[in-house]
Amino acid sequence: MSPFRPNSQPNPLLNPTLSPTLYLQDKPRFNRRSLLTRLASGVLICTSSGAFAEELSKTPTIEEGPYYPTKLPLDTDNDLIIVNDNLTPAIGEVTHLTGRILDAKGEPVRNAVVEIWLVDHKGAYLEMQTRERAAFDPNFQGFGRFLTGLSGEYYFRTIKPVRYPGRNAPHIHFAVKTKGREKWTTQLFVKGFPGNERDCIYRSIGDKKTLALVTKEFVPMKKSRVGELTANFDIVLGYTPEDTHV
Repeated sequence: MSPFRPNSQPNPLLNPTLSPTLYLQDKPRFNRRSLLTRLASGVLICTSSGAFAEELSKTPTIEEGPYYPTKLPLDTDNDLIIVNDNLTPAIGEVTHLTGRILDAKGEPVRNAVVEIWLVDHKGAYLEMQTRERAAFDPNFQGFGRFLTGLSGEYYFRTIKPVRYPGRNAPHIHFAVKTKGREKWTTQLFVKGFPGNERDCIYRSIGDKKTLALVTKEFVPMKKSRVGELTANFDIVLGYTPEDTHV
């Protein structure tokens, strides 16, 4: 596969009339990782600059859970719906997941490693395949990583989470790793999902204000030709640059 080189092709995140999914699939000769990095550079136009000043409540930490992959896939990039350079995408509602990693003062955290993992469209984790030989969508990566830039932004292309036996609230697991500090684990939930209030972990997070910090809307992407969704989730870590490293 020849490396991606900038040319006159438009950036789909800068032009809402283009679908990022179709753009990726229509350009199989491009290096997918380079393209996704290029897409991520447009994340900031999807987030509200300065909005974090009113949202400095610490994002609650939520348990990592038992399904963090003990054996990482060979492909751990930020596009979870395509494994390596295959052309067949994962089954599910394609979701463009964006956000920023911020410290307790609202300053962006650069060079943070953001990891996500979630079930496939049938409710199976990648780790279930490793431990239990459970059926798992071979076209779904199940786990991804992203290194934040100067503005603390991250970007993933994944599927909308679904519920699975034992958890009534669909969710995406997050782990944020920064140099010299313990990793920050949390979960992102789907706003308005009827099973949320029946989920024991969701109920234990806190009051409505606290729940709102980890419960976000998954909304249709404007002018998407294939029914894609978008979700934005800023994570505020409970420390400042002046804090002593652990």
